[in-house]
Amino acid sequence: MRIQHPMLNSCSKTTVSFSFNHVDYEGREGETIAIALWANGVKALRKSEKNNEPRGMYCGIGQCYECRIYHSQKGLLKACTTIIRDGEQYFSQEQMED
Repeated sequence: MRIQHPMLNSCSKTTVSFSFNHVDYEGREGETIAIALWANGVKALRKSEKNNEPRGMYCGIGQCYECRIYHSQKGLLKACTTIIRDGEQYFSQEQMED
């Protein structure tokens, strides 16, 4: 079952490959990074700065920044509104600091 995003068009059945924190995943073309990761069982996208607690998708519309992740060339991204691209590599803040 796939999550339907409230603001984006539905995705296709064509799969794309991407990685998050050096682990390979598959998602559907047109899905956001957060939805593709959620469908793969990944709920925590980063850790809070204050308490080091897991954080993930919260609002789903790009307003809260809880789902922020990084791309090595593009920098900070909001996973809930950024469409996955085949072959792209995404990272949590902790992985970018290593």
